Amino acid sequence: MDHTKPTLAVYGIQDRYNYKYPFYVHDHNLALMQNGEVINFLQLERETRIKRDNKLHEYIYRLLKQKKLIAGDYDLMFVDNVVGRTFLTPSGDARFEAPLANTLAEKAEPGKCWWFGAEREAWALNHELAHVFSCLPFFGNFKDNSLLVHFDGGASLSNFSAWAFKDGKINLVEFHWDLKFLSAIYNANALTFAIIGAGLEEQNSVPGKFMGYAGWGRYNPDIENWLVENNYFETIWSKKTAFLKKAGEKWGVSLKSFDQRNGFLKDVAATLQYIFRRETVRKLKELAYKTKCRHLYYTGGCALNIYTNTAIVESALFDSVFIPPCTEDSGLSLGAAAYLEWEKHGEVKSHTPYLNNWGIEDYSTDFSDEDIKKTAYALSKGKIIGVCNGYGEAGPRALGNRSLLALANSKRLAGKISRELKGREWYRPVAPVALSENVKYFTGEKSIHHLAKYMLLDFPVVKEKQAEIAGALHANQTARFQSVSDKNDNQFLYDLLKYLDENFKIKALINTSFNTHGKPLVHTTEDTWAAAKKMKLDGLVINGKFQEL
Repeated sequence: MDHTKPTLAVYGIQDRYNYKYPFYVHDHNLALMQNGEVINFLQLERETRIKRDNKLHEYIYRLLKQKKLIAGDYDLMFVDNVVGRTFLTPSGDARFEAPLANTLAEKAEPGKCWWFGAEREAWALNHELAHVFSCLPFFGNFKDNSLLVHFDGGASLSNFSAWAFKDGKINLVEFHWDLKFLSAIYNANALTFAIIGAGLEEQNSVPGKFMGYAGWGRYNPDIENWLVENNYFETIWSKKTAFLKKAGEKWGVSLKSFDQRNGFLKDVAATLQYIFRRETVRKLKELAYKTKCRHLYYTGGCALNIYTNTAIVESALFDSVFIPPCTEDSGLSLGAAAYLEWEKHGEVKSHTPYLNNWGIEDYSTDFSDEDIKKTAYALSKGKIIGVCNGYGEAGPRALGNRSLLALANSKRLAGKISRELKGREWYRPVAPVALSENVKYFTGEKSIHHLAKYMLLDFPVVKEKQAEIAGALHANQTARFQSVSDKNDNQFLYDLLKYLDENFKIKALINTSFNTHGKPLVHTTEDTWAAAKKMKLDGLVINGKFQEL
């Protein structure tokens, strides 16, 4: 590796089979960094408009040619996956093969690479390390005496790994599949899929749906014992009626189908969710005592579970907790690039979450006081406004640059946005965005944890304030706030929220992702106009400029 060169990192391992939909492998992405700073980043789905696209090997030549990077002088990194360690384009003009491994390497591994006409140096970083290093572009260098944890459905050689960062060095603590039964609740459990009514082709959408549904029920220890006795019913794929029969025999519940309105099914979901949270916190407690680490960096798809994230923060096991906005596979190339930049320079700079800029590098947000006033007035009148400002968010959640905004006190507006415009299920809540001082107002908290910037925590809303946020309140009276502290978080969003509070006494807005059903977040202005037309929105803000529709 060369300290003077940028780093190009690729997550593009092909899926195990040529499915029509992403399955074992999903969310391909690539990142270019130099001197610890992100230059370009792309989640492939934003470019191709295919949700969780996993065909980077088919598009990479065109994408690199756009940036004149085919023969570029850069260090080259690849991220592996449980299905393999080879990157191969259809024509074979780019190929990377990493050495097979029986244990997790604690650093990048050199591989054999043919890259568009020439043999060149290249390295592989295991999936696990790529996950934990995806924290660096958002939080800067790891704090000393930190526990680095990856937890997901499956990485390179594990679904759970832990590393200790002490005295500037990373040491592997453990890696294994021991917690596979927990992550399987969300991505490989037949009962979960049956409750949600999903097929295997919807595997990647099940976790978010199930987390939303679980909020409608209550934990029941007797249901837990029954689930454990029956191995969580995780293998009843071809005999789902067996669950209905056993539920009737054990609980006297008359179920002829998986009726999501049924209270027993809600409690089953809540109980599964509770088990996941309790056992995850228990494992982290064990590691905290074992390693004596004071800080936690937590990543992987499981770190999108806000119910569990909140419990981790509230446990006070660690002095500080860090989770990146792209904690699932969409951030792997950022993690790999950050790793090599850290190795070369000893430092990675801290960035905002707005990093998706491939093909829109000329986008910037330029707004006037009049744009803020017009947007605020439209929102105050119950209008639904789409926002496409600057670069897109890294990760799955809209944080104000690719968002739909509306009044948070209206259940009618929430229902219209979620079910009519986006085609989402009845049980899934939308999230609110508010100034940090107003998150305190709604929750009674004296301080707001920094992870709320990325919508990674939930908060109970005090009873007397619930009506003001009724449209963004979940069934369990919690809300997944995005907290905006100052202009550095998002200047347009900050100024808009400030103006709404001062002039209309509106202290929160619904903030949900700007996308139509089955599609990723809008990326370009062209995507934005097409989605706005399909949704029949009332107005748009494009790079700061308000337009009534």
